Amino acid sequence: MTTLCQAIWKVEQELDLLTWRINGAHPWPIIRMRVFHELTRRSGLHGNPHPVRRTRSDQARLVARHVAGTVTRNPFLARGPFDALVVPHPRKPGGVEIYTDRLRAALGDSALVIDSGINGTPLTGSRNLDFFTSASGAIPSRSVDARCSEIADALEGLTGVKVPIGALVARELPKHIRLRALYRSLLKRRRIKTVYVVVAYFHQHIVGAARDLGIRVVELQHGAISPFHLGYSYPGRPVVADQPDELWTFGSYWSEVAELPAGMRTQVVGASFIQPLSEEQLAAKDPRRVVFLSQGTIGPLLLEYAVALAEARPELEVIFHLHPSERSNDYPAPSSVRVSSEDILGLLASATYQVGVATTALFEGMVLGCRTGVADLPGHEYLDPAIERGDAVLVPSPEVLATGLATLPRSSDPTAYYAPLALPL
Repeated sequence: MTTLCQAIWKVEQELDLLTWRINGAHPWPIIRMRVFHELTRRSGLHGNPHPVRRTRSDQARLVARHVAGTVTRNPFLARGPFDALVVPHPRKPGGVEIYTDRLRAALGDSALVIDSGINGTPLTGSRNLDFFTSASGAIPSRSVDARCSEIADALEGLTGVKVPIGALVARELPKHIRLRALYRSLLKRRRIKTVYVVVAYFHQHIVGAARDLGIRVVELQHGAISPFHLGYSYPGRPVVADQPDELWTFGSYWSEVAELPAGMRTQVVGASFIQPLSEEQLAAKDPRRVVFLSQGTIGPLLLEYAVALAEARPELEVIFHLHPSERSNDYPAPSSVRVSSEDILGLLASATYQVGVATTALFEGMVLGCRTGVADLPGHEYLDPAIERGDAVLVPSPEVLATGLATLPRSSDPTAYYAPLALPL
């Protein structure tokens, strides 16, 4: 992963991609994370990080909902007035969107909530522009900017992997331009003063529309940030188009761990969905329970660690917890390993040990008093800063994990990752 990130940064700087413009828009920040995902997938380093699986009937129902939503969920038709626009995360464990729930409660009726139903179930009372979102990407550009092949060749020269830069730009740039104009009209029509968005790097059309109108944009943290997260990490802090004004983080660690774009401020606002355990709760943890935290990108390799530990230490209870995008039949495991989709916070609160690679749940487990091991698999660099702090240990092999499980560290200051909630409204 380090090598791929360095290749992207090198090409970005040498070809001056952050100033590259097509039809008045900056394509590079729009496709940057997608380029990274293509590189990791095509190199065999990662799979699809968040796969969405739909049958033909699923697709038909989705289209029908899009069409009906132009009337029933249209934000242009919502009763106002509104001061804020809130764009939540599509993932809602147990029907709760944990990143904006307290914010939405605090804003009340002054917030217009735009929640897509394309890759999840939208919140009750929310609005969306899903029909237009899907339609805007249906017709890609037929012309290809000459710089696309130059970028593809430069990346291939450094990584050995060919990424279809031209196809990415042809698909994503027209979509961005069309949606940016649509949201600019919406923000102006509804007289929005502040936009709150989760995962801003995949909503740059909304961020860009707000910036066009001089509207403040706040991004709420939703997952792990690291020097190797291409949605946030811009070495040297250059000027980057269509970025939020502020990033509200769970804790001080996240505000300092990556070099953000120039001008982006950070503020620690804490988290409502997690808090450290009491001494009594820590004492009640199961000393035999080990939880492995899967992700779609490295799940099969991590399962090998879990199976090896279960075989070497049969007295342990080894649990392989699935990412929300995974299914149990993806992982045929022996009876010595329990594959689970239960509530992750409750599970980690009961466990003494946790092992993963790059998932945000590892940091949640630290707050919940778990001793933490990081498997030496692709993506472990995300945890390097936490390892340097002494809050986790890199585990080079299943054998080392089996013999050294009891020596895994526990975080000495978990509030650096998740502080108490304090929304600056």
